[in-house]
This record gives sequence, structure tokens and C-alpha cells, in this order.
Amino acid sequence: MVHNLFDISGKVALVTGASSGFGEHFARVLAEEGANVVIAARRVDRLEKLATSLNSLSQVCVVAMDVTQAGSVEAAFDEAEKAFGVPDIIVNNAGVAKPGPFLELTEEDWTFVMQTNLSGVRHVSFECARRLAQAKKGGSIINIASILGLGVQPLQSAYATSKAAVIQLTRAIALELFDKNIRVNALCPGYFSTEMNEAFFESDAGLAYMRKIPPRRLGRLEELNGPLLLLASEASGFMTGTAIPVDGGHSVRLV
Repeated sequence: MVHNLFDISGKVALVTGASSGFGEHFARVLAEEGANVVIAARRVDRLEKLATSLNSLSQVCVVAMDVTQAGSVEAAFDEAEKAFGVPDIIVNNAGVAKPGPFLELTEEDWTFVMQTNLSGVRHVSFECARRLAQAKKGGSIINIASILGLGVQPLQSAYATSKAAVIQLTRAIALELFDKNIRVNALCPGYFSTEMNEAFFESDAGLAYMRKIPPRRLGRLEELNGPLLLLASEASGFMTGTAIPVDGGHSVRLV
């Protein structure tokens, strides 16, 4: 039956940046669908609270992870593997933003965004793929990019560049890993209310911006569930190297 293709029960899913926003939501969705979930972030206190709320849904493992440090990523995977085995599903969600004029962007700001949004995805993808290949086990890597990786807006030079690079990294490693039964795809959300942007979208400027985009509203987190489960499951068994916008048509209007 078609719905069985979406079954991820018993799979092991690792979600980075799970202490808030998209990552917290993705972890909950995967747990609800029966996956054993490894939640990773720097803010372990928040992860512990999330784990408590997810324990009734599935088995959960909390690991400290700084995606900018390859050693931290490796240690976190060691813990995950001890708990559940090599993760089958990776959600590369950890990300940061430093909006502002390009001429005011410091070297430190640029490095901070690139190390987290791009190098972090590389570190986690490498560690996952290495372990899956050694175990001769297939899997799915889902990189959370953005519609700003597909088009640009003012004041987002570092963020947009990092997310465009994530999409290209996704495509590049997808070509190399498909023969190992490891799929790599990118999910490109439009604007959803999270801790990162909620203040802006509650402001007059944010409300005015929303009136200019096709949906004239922010996305609801549950509207990411279907695309996430598609990429996580065997329903996307012939999909790799894709970048899927979930944005109510916003990216069609990006210039």
C-alpha cells in the first residue's frame, strides 16, 4: 500500500538544532511517526525538556553537539550509535542568521554564519555518510536550506549565501552517495514563525512584508510535516539532489 512507503517506525533519526524552532518540531514529528529520535544541540537543558515531552511517543536520546566543531559532531554520533545504532535519517537543521547591510557585516559575523550553516552541514553529513557506508546501510540526509538559497532579499547576504551553498553541497554529495543507497535532499522553507524571526513578523515592517507575498501569511509548522516525511521515508526512494521549496509560492516571486 502507498502509505507504507512513508513508514519510518523503528528508524533512527538524528535532528540537529533540536532545542527550538524547526528542529524541535521536526523531532516531535519523527517521534510521533515511530522513529527513535536523537536530539542534538548545544543547549542541552532545552533538549532534556523536549525529551521528557517526547518519551511517551518514542525512544529519545539527548546528545550535546556543536555543529561547528567536527570533534563534537563525532562524539555526538558515538553516543547516538551506542543508544540506537547508526542513524538512518539525518535532519541537518542547526542554523543561525545575521541580517543587516553588507557594508556593516563584520568578518566575525560572516564566519559565524558560514561555520554554522555550511560547515555544520558538512560535518554532520560527512559523519553520517561515513558511518552508513561502513555499515553498508542506506539512509536519508535532509538538509534544511531556505528559499533564500534559491533567491535573495536585501540585508541577508551571509544567510542567503550560506543556504545557497547548502543546496549546492546537497547536490554535489547526492551524486557521490546515491550508489551507497544514501539519499541527500534539501528542504527550503519559506517564512514560518520561529524564535529567529518572530519579533520581525510582529512588527509593522514584518506585517507589511507579509502582505507582499502570495500567501499573505506565515507558514504553519505542520505544513512542513508532509515534505519532511516524504524525504525521510522510502516514499522518496528515487529522489536525491533535490531542493524542495515549502513556501506558499513565495520563491516564485523572489527577485
